[in-house]
Amino acid sequence: MRILTGIQPSGKLHWGNYFGAMKSMFDLQEKGENFMFIANFHAMTTVRDGAVLREATKDVALDYLACGLDPAKTVIYRQSDVPEVQELAWYLSCLTPMGLLERCHSYKDKMAHGFEATHGLFAYPVLMAADILIMQADLVPVGKDQKQHLEVTRDLCIKFNNQYGDILKLPDAYIPDTVATIPGTDGQKMSKSYHNTIELFEPNGSIKKKVMGIVTDSKTMEEPKEPEGNSIYELYKLFATPEEVAAMAASFRAGNYGYGHAKKALLEAYHRLFDPFRARREELAKDTATLEDILREGARKARAFAAPTMERVRSAVGL
Repeated sequence: MRILTGIQPSGKLHWGNYFGAMKSMFDLQEKGENFMFIANFHAMTTVRDGAVLREATKDVALDYLACGLDPAKTVIYRQSDVPEVQELAWYLSCLTPMGLLERCHSYKDKMAHGFEATHGLFAYPVLMAADILIMQADLVPVGKDQKQHLEVTRDLCIKFNNQYGDILKLPDAYIPDTVATIPGTDGQKMSKSYHNTIELFEPNGSIKKKVMGIVTDSKTMEEPKEPEGNSIYELYKLFATPEEVAAMAASFRAGNYGYGHAKKALLEAYHRLFDPFRARREELAKDTATLEDILREGARKARAFAAPTMERVRSAVGL
């Protein structure tokens, strides 16, 4: 089974990235051939500064390696180091109905939040399809917000194969049932677009300030509170043990347990999990040559997988 996932270097990775995509990818490292790419082409829809994009790409690699990605088990590479992806994206574009892209909710959501309407942003699902299909992936871990894009990939795969023969493999989505939408500091979905994230490795003081500033209702400490749907509780469930989660829920329902108590418990749970990752990242950041070697070797392996597919695709389309 071949498993592929990707992440945009369009800003610092945050808690939503870790629990929404990264952790499930780490859990799958023992279950098949794993590929993980840093989607720097995709990031260009919003990042227009070359130096910023280059640094963000390095940061994503460091974050993943620090948090549990093993280069011996997962091929990690920069999207831009596999030019076959862009070539396949063009072939798919020539078969993509405009109406299919016009129905994609992610583009509409970006427009609603003030993003510039560009072709790159509009055609994002086609490039995503090329990322997946070039590697003949069987399984693609995605968040619920990306499920529609995976459905577009499947549609384009079927359309291409109907036109040119059975060349591309039809992928399936993997959406962990245990991970719901990760709430941000304002209660909305945690997203860089909404400026409500808590970064994985920002300074400890900044993390504490954001956690203690999570928006809550106006109930007093003495009042009983329903934990389900409470942002603090929902975040705590991601970090804590089942026993700890049950204890917090009971405390909320009993009363005399304030949001400040819950925020402190959340902060402690974060540090318990991430302090070892932070130490590992600091060590990795000191050796940039090794990091570059890992990414270049990943690109070499990825291109070796992509080449046979592209030979068949070029022949089929007449090139």
